[in-house]
Amino acid sequence: MSALPSVRGLMIVLAVVVSVGAAGAFAFAMSEEKEKDPAPSVVARDETPRLETLVPVRQFGRGGPGVTVTPPRMLGIAAATVPKQTRLALGALKHVQKVIVVDAGSVKVAGTGVNLLAVDPADYRSWTPQAVADQPEVWSALARGELVADTAAARRFGLVLGASYQIDGGPRLRVAASATLGLPGVDGIVSTEVGRSLGLMQGVAVLLHGKAGKISEAGVRELLGQDAQVVTVGRARPPARPRSQPAKQPENQVVRQGSYLDLYKAAATRCPGLSWTVLAAIGQVESSHGRNNGPSSAGALGPMQFMPATWKAYGVDGDGDGRKDIWSPYDAVPGAANYLCANGAGQGGQKLRKAVWFYNHSWAYVNKVLGLSEAYARAYA
Repeated sequence: MSALPSVRGLMIVLAVVVSVGAAGAFAFAMSEEKEKDPAPSVVARDETPRLETLVPVRQFGRGGPGVTVTPPRMLGIAAATVPKQTRLALGALKHVQKVIVVDAGSVKVAGTGVNLLAVDPADYRSWTPQAVADQPEVWSALARGELVADTAAARRFGLVLGASYQIDGGPRLRVAASATLGLPGVDGIVSTEVGRSLGLMQGVAVLLHGKAGKISEAGVRELLGQDAQVVTVGRARPPARPRSQPAKQPENQVVRQGSYLDLYKAAATRCPGLSWTVLAAIGQVESSHGRNNGPSSAGALGPMQFMPATWKAYGVDGDGDGRKDIWSPYDAVPGAANYLCANGAGQGGQKLRKAVWFYNHSWAYVNKVLGLSEAYARAYA
């Protein structure tokens, strides 16, 4: 539906997932021939990773006792550098107590997007969970110009602590530590100096601290611009209900699948005759299953890279939460099924090819998507 996102744009997803490259799935791994090349490298393992392991929403662990911190309550990513007056206006919003602006962006390793924040360690330390703030290895690594990987991201990519990885078109970067960073979509942090050498965008990421659950997302978005990505961090839990009062069943039950495999399969049922593997292939090509959510150079947004006008016509409330959210995989994937079906995808054959062409007006794109779809079908036969 759009051109692939720029490697310099930070691709945030409200529901975050394992990355696969646009041309196939990649994972970080040690070289098989260690005696010839002791340095780890990124290798292509399979065109079709096991999608049941791709969880749309990450769960972050709790930090331990230690340094008193001011955790972020909201994360915003602007389309361009946030000017000083905007930062001051953000600080003046109701319930906002503290604001920091840092660099951010996405680099690629063998075509796989890795989302980074670039920070001044002295300024950023209080913004991390207490367990991270109390971890000397993290801050020593940043001071040395090395990468601190998010723990979940390190597991997904198979990162080896102490190993160096080649950045596409850039330097090699050593992974010196891992920590539970607690920021949706952020795979790691580097120092500001390293971020500049990697070409990350300057001053586009905003963290806000204040009363949990009280900062206005709409207010932040208004100041950062409608193209900004804004996500609440660490939502407060609702108060416990007394046992004597039974839970009231909501009129619209919210249903959210646990993995992208389940999500693609459930969404495909909206279009009889459409294979879930087509949705999986489009999800892989468009955003690496929610890893690179845009905005793209053409203005496409979200894990399935919808143009806003197309989303307005074909977007759906896939999870029943009362919103049609272009950024949410729970809405975007069934929205893609709805759009494909409207163009005849359920009829298969040439109708399917034409429906995929409507998604992105390129026959090369059609061939790529359907080729990946067949690979998924073989992998899950």
